[in-house]
Amino acid sequence: MPKATAGKTPWFDDASDAPLLAEYARKLDTFLDAIADEKVESKELAAQEKRVVDLMKEIEPLLSPEAHEKVTQLLCEVTAYDLMHALHVAGKARPKTKFRG
Repeated sequence: MPKATAGKTPWFDDASDAPLLAEYARKLDTFLDAIADEKVESKELAAQEKRVVDLMKEIEPLLSPEAHEKVTQLLCEVTAYDLMHALHVAGKARPKTKFRG
């Protein structure tokens, strides 16, 4: 994992330019605890949502209007990516055969 520079955790791998956020997320204690039993319970999902909302409320007032718009766009794009990725994985997991009833 790349080293933090100037107090910032890097968002990209230096060699490949690949995003690192998913790698960091997979190492979060809260994530590891939630998936330990290979299923995510409603209460675990609600707790994660609360952490996200709390962080958003903490960070939002710190942003300039320009930074706020860029961060809003980033959050929307990351959310869209996560949804698309989940649908892609789910689609690949479906059987390739068609029902012939």
